[in-house]
Amino acid sequence: MGSNQRRAAVVGAGAGGLCAAKHLLASGVDVVVFEIGSRVGGLWVYNNDNGRSVAYGSLRINSEAKITSYPDFPFPPGASLYPGHREVAAYLESYARHFGVYERIRFRTSVTAVSPRVGGGWTVVTAAGVEDFDAVVIASGHQAAPAHPPFAPDFAGEYHHSFTYREPATFAGKRVLVVGVGNSGLDIAADLCTVTERCLVAVRSPVLIMPRMLFGVPASRLLAKLNKPWVPWPVQRTWMRTLAWIAHGRMEQWGMRAPRTRTHPAGHPTFMAHVFYDRIGIRPGIRSIHGKTVTFEDGRTDEVDVLIAATGYEIDLPFLEPDVSPVVGRRVEAYKRVIHPNRPGLYFVGFFNVSGGANIRMMDVQSRWVAAIVSGRAGVPSPAEMRQDIEEEKRLIAERYPSAERYGLELDPSRYPRDVNNELRRPPGSREPSVEPVPGHREAGFLSGAPDGTLGFGL
Repeated sequence: MGSNQRRAAVVGAGAGGLCAAKHLLASGVDVVVFEIGSRVGGLWVYNNDNGRSVAYGSLRINSEAKITSYPDFPFPPGASLYPGHREVAAYLESYARHFGVYERIRFRTSVTAVSPRVGGGWTVVTAAGVEDFDAVVIASGHQAAPAHPPFAPDFAGEYHHSFTYREPATFAGKRVLVVGVGNSGLDIAADLCTVTERCLVAVRSPVLIMPRMLFGVPASRLLAKLNKPWVPWPVQRTWMRTLAWIAHGRMEQWGMRAPRTRTHPAGHPTFMAHVFYDRIGIRPGIRSIHGKTVTFEDGRTDEVDVLIAATGYEIDLPFLEPDVSPVVGRRVEAYKRVIHPNRPGLYFVGFFNVSGGANIRMMDVQSRWVAAIVSGRAGVPSPAEMRQDIEEEKRLIAERYPSAERYGLELDPSRYPRDVNNELRRPPGSREPSVEPVPGHREAGFLSGAPDGTLGFGL
């Protein structure tokens, strides 16, 4: 290693950590990846021994393989249209080996502390020892600390969070209530309803459940032809409601409410069919629980044996001290979700939710930017500018997604890649960078009107 070569630590060997390491290596940075488990792939590894995976047996990606993959590493020929977790895990391992990242990973190595050094740089503490780095990239994910609903302690039956759900056989013959209609809630309910005595789903918030396929092709392709960046949101919303109505009618006729404001998308290939056949019963939000009796907001009551909360996650970064961590509630208050405004050299990859899937592509966008900064090819704004931008983003999220803490990680898929491309052109000090922009957001599948079929939900 050259005396002037910069050194970076990456925490986590999931999809975000792998591409962060890949781009750092390609930029001439010496990289060490710390992974608490024994495999790469993070949440996509079924029963991952890192204890941080949410993968259940039926888990599949929500966007097409061709727009989900890294821009420079497509899924192999013959991959499923919507690959399952085993395909994705194998794909991520192939990526790590192909780009020389695998050899940089220290498996079974838990990071216990990441601390700033006096004079610059960072110290990473693990059970194996203490090491110093010029930069640290946190890519440990935001789906490892379940957020439990307030009524969970009141339930006298069998309680689970979706984090621990794996297979439906465990619940055969039981009366089950699933709380929440995010993508995990839809998957789990569709899994369970064919083996349980009764399967109910509590739907507190408005939701528009989009079909996965329509007219023989992914619905995302149809939306991509309709939802252009210049089309006003009310018009896009009307088109999406029309496609949903064509597939399965109005939400209200099935006991749900279509949203009037923007929401994170939900989609499933069979959930609504199970509702049609009364395999899944829809209920409103929960008013109270006494023992195994659940009272809903409309006054109905049901006796259930099992309650599964698909209610999201808290952001858990225990290796960062409170004065270092930018986590506030369910938000990461970093510039463009990546740069700590007050702690130079600390970066975050993968701490977002993006409407329309293609999360791996967005992680690649972030990782290219981090690599450009760490290698000295791109500069960063002043701390004051970064804090001002963070406050403006918070205001926009509150305006678009009112009264919903769960949207703290939401990103605008049409705007974000353009913002990062602009940042890549920011001079490092007085020098002009020679930085290749992030692959165009259109071919990367972020704009809802992208020709490659981004799932353009923007409710």
